[in-house]
Amino acid sequence: TTPTTTTTTTTTTRSPPSAWLPNPTLHRPSPQLAPRPPSQAAGQSSVSGHGLWQDPPEQQLQQELVTLKHKQQLQRQLLIAEFQRQHEQLSRQHEVQLQEHVKHQQDLLALKHQQELLEHQRKMEQQRHEQEIEKQQREHKLLQLKNKERGQESAVASTEVKMRLQEFVLNKKKALAQRNLNHCLPSDPRFWYGKTQHSSLDQSSPPQTALSAYTHPMLGTYDSKDDFPLRKTASEPNLKLRSRLKQKVTERRSSPLLRRKDGPITTAKKRSLDLAGEHSCCWISSVVDSDTIWNEVHSSSAARLAVGSVVELVFKVATGELKNGFAVVRPPGHHAEESTPMGFCYFNSVAIAAKLLQQRLNVSKILIVDWDVHHGNGTQQAFYTDPSILYLSLHRYDDGNFFPGSGAPDEVGSGAGEGFNVNMAFTGGLEPPMGDADYLAAFRTVVMPIANEFAPDVVLVSSGFDVVDGHAPPLGGYKLTAKCFGYLTRQLMGLAGAICDASEACVSALLGNELDPIPDEVVQQRPNANAVHSMEKVLEIQSKYWRSLQRSASTLGCSLSEALRHDVEEAETVSAMASLSVANKHIGKRYALLSMCSSSQ
Repeated sequence: TTPTTTTTTTTTTRSPPSAWLPNPTLHRPSPQLAPRPPSQAAGQSSVSGHGLWQDPPEQQLQQELVTLKHKQQLQRQLLIAEFQRQHEQLSRQHEVQLQEHVKHQQDLLALKHQQELLEHQRKMEQQRHEQEIEKQQREHKLLQLKNKERGQESAVASTEVKMRLQEFVLNKKKALAQRNLNHCLPSDPRFWYGKTQHSSLDQSSPPQTALSAYTHPMLGTYDSKDDFPLRKTASEPNLKLRSRLKQKVTERRSSPLLRRKDGPITTAKKRSLDLAGEHSCCWISSVVDSDTIWNEVHSSSAARLAVGSVVELVFKVATGELKNGFAVVRPPGHHAEESTPMGFCYFNSVAIAAKLLQQRLNVSKILIVDWDVHHGNGTQQAFYTDPSILYLSLHRYDDGNFFPGSGAPDEVGSGAGEGFNVNMAFTGGLEPPMGDADYLAAFRTVVMPIANEFAPDVVLVSSGFDVVDGHAPPLGGYKLTAKCFGYLTRQLMGLAGAICDASEACVSALLGNELDPIPDEVVQQRPNANAVHSMEKVLEIQSKYWRSLQRSASTLGCSLSEALRHDVEEAETVSAMASLSVANKHIGKRYALLSMCSSSQ
């Protein structure tokens, strides 16, 4: 039985399907073998309905392929449908978010607009409140000024000056016009003084014009209760020195303003300065403001003597007769403008002296340093467009809230004089007050770099000492010492011959005496934050006109000792680099010489 089955299987497997015929005898089931299904028959073959044989795996594969294609189509349709659904859903969400965003932006704009309106209303309300407070303070100050007693100190920075200045100018113009109409006087201020000569300095009234028939109106009476605070600053040494100076000038009769027999100091190539053209204020109201009084008996001679003394001293220094000098004179002058006396000033002594130096001695470069605590508005006005005169002022400014309110850092001159007006304006009030360290830093970083770069022929100093410690806040309130002024004067003397108008503390420095050393705490002290901020603002504005300020800005916040140490280190570095460059030049020359020798051989 086993060989028969083996033979049949072998025959079926080896014979092709087309030659195989059904043989019932061969397919009879053996009694020892179980029947097999058609799919498991020998050869794994089947008969199609057309009588052709087909391989079952291939048919199954085709059916599976068809099924897979059908599934793929279904999946593709499902994916497309899902994509469309999600796309529509995202589009709706995006549209909703966009609408919400637009609504949110509109709400923000409305809220911002509402906040701006509220802020504007708040600022307007605050401004009205500040104006009311300022008005109340001004009225309170005016009331105090009116009710002041004889022993009470009044401020130089009088609020009444600011309020009545414009009114005074208008009234003066009206009065002058009326007098011109009544007495047929010419309207040109140059004719008010005329050309009449005076025999001495003892004349107590202003110069008379050629029209002697003109009678001057009676000036206001003097009230003994009025106060003159700045006259209290005249010390006994000043009065003695002034008396000796007046006696000497009177004896020599050589004042530039009254020079008749001596002739001019030098041959004048330009016409002399007409003082009446610079100060058209021959007859001044008896009361300019609460502190500036014109006294018929003494004011004229005092003002003319002050100007003459300063001018004579300036000419002696400029011509080399004196190395330097000082003039202890009253009244001061740096507030007097071209046609407006104010702040105790009738004639601007320094401005007149500078003009005469230009016209009579042809001095090309003049430096005017003004360290009075108040800004010299008259001196600034006189030379605001003049590039040959550099005006440099150190003063308390406080954003225009301190008398006279001028002298902002951005007031740099105009026209040809742009850059030749420097205002070292200190702000921040008196918290803390400026002291020696702050002024030394300002001189080191602003004044001296600009002055050295300008290289003046003559230096004039309006030397007001109301920055010295001891003055009340309305009069200054700063805390400088006399030693600091000596140090500042010594620095200026390195530039040119120095003239100090109305000075006393600088005499030792001008005479060349050994100065007392500055205390160590001042040398080690750094300038305060307000001073540094003020100097930074000045450096920012003036650096485009003066290149030397770029170097000094590096030591802005340093103390005097730190700045000196920095200068020494910088000088050593420059010296080392210079020596190195010189050595390199020598090496280069030797190499060039050797090359020439080699080429010649």
